[in-house]
Order: sequence, then C-alpha cells, then structure tokens
Amino acid sequence: MKYYYNSPLLYEKGFSATVNPDSRFHGCCYNFDYSYRTHAVNMKFPHFHSYYEIMIPLSQKAYHFVEGKRYELMANDMVLIAPSILHQTEYLEEFPCDRIVIGLIPPDESYPYAKDFETLLSVFRNPCPVFRFEQKIQSELYHILNEIVLILKQEDQSLCRLAVHQKFTEFLVMLYRLRSENCYTENVTSSVQEKIYTITNYIHSHYSEDISLNSLAENFFISPYYLSHQFREVTGYTVVQYIQMTRIKNVQYLLLNSDMKISDICEHTGFSSFSQFNRVFRKFCGISPSDYKAQARPVNYPLVFGSFDR
Repeated sequence: MKYYYNSPLLYEKGFSATVNPDSRFHGCCYNFDYSYRTHAVNMKFPHFHSYYEIMIPLSQKAYHFVEGKRYELMANDMVLIAPSILHQTEYLEEFPCDRIVIGLIPPDESYPYAKDFETLLSVFRNPCPVFRFEQKIQSELYHILNEIVLILKQEDQSLCRLAVHQKFTEFLVMLYRLRSENCYTENVTSSVQEKIYTITNYIHSHYSEDISLNSLAENFFISPYYLSHQFREVTGYTVVQYIQMTRIKNVQYLLLNSDMKISDICEHTGFSSFSQFNRVFRKFCGISPSDYKAQARPVNYPLVFGSFDR
C-alpha cells in the first residue's frame, strides 16, 4: 500500500477483501475493493443493490448519477449510496479513474447496538449523497480507512473481523458527527443537458405516478418534440423507455426484498394495468415477474460480495 498521489488515502490497485461474508457476526459484513475504471465500462443504465455502498474516486473528475440526478465528483469525494437507490458512475474518456468501493451489510437486530448503528447509517440518506470535506477533516476520516486496510493486509485472521468492525464503526461515528461540515456544492447551469438531468431525476422521484412525454413537457415548459429529441440525445433512451426501465428496476428490487403481492407491486410502481406490467417486465427481463421472484436469489442476508455491480 502506498499513498495515492494528491490523496490522504493508501491505495493498491487490485486489492480486495471481504470480511465475514456469511454474516454470522451479527449480520455485519464488509467488502473493500480497490480498482481501476475507464470510460469503456460506463453502465448504460443505473443499477441498485441491497447493501450500503461508499465510493471514493481518486481521479480528477467523474460524474455520479443518483436517482437520475447528476453530481460532479473530484478526487477524494465520498458518494454514499443506501440500499435500493438507483445510481451509476460516469467515467470520462480523458480521466481514467482509480477508485475505492466499500460495501456494507449492517448488523442485524440481534446486535446489541443495532438501533445506534441504524442512526449512523442515516448519513447514507442525506439529501446530497456526495460528501466533500476540508483537508483536515478528510485526513482524519481517511486515516481510519487506511488503518482498516492495513488490518486487512496484516492482522491475524482470528482478530480481523472484530478489529475491522471496531474501526469501521469509529469511521461511521466520525462521519455522522461531521456530516454538517460537508462543503460539497452543486454546479447549477442552464444547459440543455442539465435540464434533461433534472427531468431524469423527476422520473426517479415520480415513477409511481401517471407520467408521460406530454406531462413532462408540460411540467418543464418544453415542447414534447424538443423534449423527445433532446432526451434521447442526452440519455440514449426515449422518454418512454427511461420511464419503463426506472419502473422495472424498482419492481425488481421489490420482488427480491419485500413481501408485497405482485399485483400490489404493479400498482405501486405506476403501471396502468397488470397486462402492461407483465408485458413490459418480460420485454426487459425475458421472464414473467412471478418467475423472476421464484428464480432469483434473495440478496439481503447473506450477500456474496463477488456479485457486486461494479
């Protein structure tokens, strides 16, 4: 491990480690991944997972989309993603990106301090998911992460789980206490691209409602023709495709992680009829919702971190 250029973080490309993958230790599980990404691996559409995630880019510039809203990132920012939140990273062709991704399944209800841990995790649902701190605070926070990675590389395995859990809890406590010191500010522009990102964010927030190309055009004071053309130009999808994919991603999450009836999921996610729901789901997933629910592996506990979407 060496300090990354212009960063307080230790870094070693290709390093990865999973702590307690079977979640026997009060359901608390961690995964650390130090990897390299380029423009060539950008995802076409946002994804979600059932664990908490921290992503720290080490390149000069990248973008992260959370619920359709675009955030501009710089080196050493932290992006905090809660379970079920649709998100994706966009790496720029001129800025390949080394990055650190940390996944977390929190302690289950049997853990003596489960409620306190839940309070700490509330930072993952901050209105702004990107945290940027001034240098002193950043160094203090990242010093703890450096201690964790050194434990993973050096500590006797019999003590590793406890030591990592102790240090990561310390990290979350500090992050929670310092959350009001976040100095990230959003760049606001009037460009067409930013307007489209505002609309995609609206779709992610209102997908359960009766929304359409015409209603979006009316809400955002744009002609339907202009919106249709610019939306496809910016996102690569038609407005209808984007609405349907957003709904289907949320359907998938509910099928895997809730006890809701399929008919209730159909109504909850904005489909006008059950037949439309089945048809659209089959188009994107290749099988029916009931078959998807029956075949898919639950991903709450335990989680095999090798299945991470990266």
